[in-house]
Amino acid sequence: MEWQQLEYFRVVAKIEHFRKSAEHLAISQPALSRSINKLEKELGVTLFDRTGHSVQLNKFGQIFLKRVESGLNEISIGIKEINQLKNPYTGTVSLSFLQTLGLTILPEIISKFYNQYPHVEIQLYQNKILNSIQMLLNREVDLCLISSFKTYPNIIWHPLLNEELFLYVPANHRLAERSSVSLSELSEEKFIGFKEGLGMRKVINNFCEKAGFTPVIKFEGEDVPTLAGLVSSGLGVTIIPAFHGISSKKIKQISISEPYCHREIGLAWLIENALSPSAELFRNYVIEMF
Repeated sequence: MEWQQLEYFRVVAKIEHFRKSAEHLAISQPALSRSINKLEKELGVTLFDRTGHSVQLNKFGQIFLKRVESGLNEISIGIKEINQLKNPYTGTVSLSFLQTLGLTILPEIISKFYNQYPHVEIQLYQNKILNSIQMLLNREVDLCLISSFKTYPNIIWHPLLNEELFLYVPANHRLAERSSVSLSELSEEKFIGFKEGLGMRKVINNFCEKAGFTPVIKFEGEDVPTLAGLVSSGLGVTIIPAFHGISSKKIKQISISEPYCHREIGLAWLIENALSPSAELFRNYVIEMF
């Protein structure tokens, strides 16, 4: 059974006349008759009651037409969707990203990309780094915007930028008027930290270790606004990317001079998995942007 046979059947069912149907389809009437006869033979039933060149659907034909129309409509939608995916300017990109990138870096990327390519759909998934990598390995997303990670043989990670990390303290803190501090000066402080399992927790612990101490974590959170909010309430200090969601009357940002605290942010994709034209367009745009 061929798609063309089903389309011919649908046209004859609507027009109810072989010659007129053949003219509509721009084929010969004998060719149309052979196609319908072949379809009926495959099904083992007749689909039309025939009176000369005029035809009318019988009970079998009426039942079959409902399914044929549904199937052909689905095929038509599928063809349109494939054509959209083939067009880099109207397709879809799926991107997993770290929670902590949702405030500054990601919005800037999406905004600039949409200004240039407004008809590309971007599906976003906010995740921990290991979950993002797993989604990539499972081919659930095209790309990941994440910090550096342990090497995977089938994943390419392309560095984009170094994101500086800052010390945030309550506005009445002893260090609040300083423009910069050495991380070792914080060895006695109570920290508001990221939860275990989040990439930023490990990054900050490593910098504190370089400074000669292990941070005492008083409270934990999963995102930058939560940590900053706890700091503004006077519950401790934290190290996070630049954040501007709280008044400077409540919280102060201070540069860390020693060691230089930062994290590398990059774009990851599978080596052997061919990206769709839209995903490739997005990947190249982001790389060029940085």
